[in-house]
Amino acid sequence: MSEGSVRIDIWLWRARFVKTRSLAAALVERGAVRLTHHGRQTRLDKPSRVVHPGDEITFAIDGRVTAVRVEAPGERRGPPTEARALYSSLEGSLDPASSSEPPCGER
Repeated sequence: MSEGSVRIDIWLWRARFVKTRSLAAALVERGAVRLTHHGRQTRLDKPSRVVHPGDEITFAIDGRVTAVRVEAPGERRGPPTEARALYSSLEGSLDPASSSEPPCGER
């Protein structure tokens, strides 16, 4: 593994998308994570697969689809502000929370 890469389960945990590494590993093993690396999209099947800065990750948790670009591998699982620096949300993300319209029932 190169210096600028990190396992997908560790990255999802450091970026605070999941509470534990084992939940991150289960998410990947379930086939709920897709990686776009150099324009080629693949569904990840093993938590040991690595991600690099510039890769795009799309995953679904609790019925919410999230698409992000990896900005940094991170050094540790830090506070939320540090975790948000590890990724940037992709424009046009499928995440309903990122849309400007309020969710159903909140008008």
